[in-house]
Amino acid sequence: MTEADARAIPYGATALRPHWPDLPEPIRARIEERLGDVVVAVASQGSGFTHGFASRLVYGRGRRAFVKAASDATGPVIADCYRAEARVVPTLPAGVPAPALRWTIEESGWVVLCFEDVPGRPPRRPWEPSELTAVLTALTPMSEALTPGPPALVVPDARDWLAADFGYWRDLADSAEPGDSERIADLAVLEAAALDAIAGTSVIHCDLRDDNVIVGDDGKVWVCDWNWPSRGAPWVDLLTLLLSAAGDGYDADALFAAHPLGADVDPDAVDAVLAALCGYFVRSARSGPDAASPHLRNHQSWYAEATMSWLARRQGWHG
Repeated sequence: MTEADARAIPYGATALRPHWPDLPEPIRARIEERLGDVVVAVASQGSGFTHGFASRLVYGRGRRAFVKAASDATGPVIADCYRAEARVVPTLPAGVPAPALRWTIEESGWVVLCFEDVPGRPPRRPWEPSELTAVLTALTPMSEALTPGPPALVVPDARDWLAADFGYWRDLADSAEPGDSERIADLAVLEAAALDAIAGTSVIHCDLRDDNVIVGDDGKVWVCDWNWPSRGAPWVDLLTLLLSAAGDGYDADALFAAHPLGADVDPDAVDAVLAALCGYFVRSARSGPDAASPHLRNHQSWYAEATMSWLARRQGWHG
């Protein structure tokens, strides 16, 4: 895995999003009504892999807001994700560095969320050491604020919704022909322990990667896109964040072991989750073109290779 591989995917410009004029006029009018002034400038955000509207708005005399919007008619899954985020963000404890949700609109089949606009950008890829260190450092107080999960923050168990995503190697092993790679059986055995491994009482982001993070202009790290928060083991967020670092050439094992969230984790649990995540990425990468982003399948394929390479090093697999 090389830096050139990471640069082949234009992180920061992966999403195909509607722009401000693409929103229905009544929705634009309602947004301006809630903002209290006319929108004078719009900057669509290119990171991510969904087709929801996501733009920084300048309105009135230089005031700013970050607005997301999705329609049940054209993006029902994204609309539901935004609804979940609208429920979750106001209940996050103060120690979680999430941009504040100002208000929401739900009408005419549209879901609109308005957040505080945080000056900054997603981390550069391949990861710069200083930005990776800053993001890893921010995970500790965030996890402390979410362990145990606050009673007011009602989220599902991570095992409930990840059960459908894990199991690729098991399915492949069940249909394997004589002479197929023995590695598939090894991966299936590892993967079988993944759901038990992620059990926990913390609230975890459960989709933590670089394009869901903002490095502020002041150096503060913000964690965004709380669409899939779940109860689980706190080290899961650390692991998913380090997948991209592993692919970018960092010693992910050393970073994981040195981090407060990873220091005492059972190595077998880590291997189980890596195997399950790798299977998820392999299956997803083979799902055919995706209308939301022409780069999604390459992104998933890259993550599959990065995850498998990390797991292979841990297992001592060669070739």
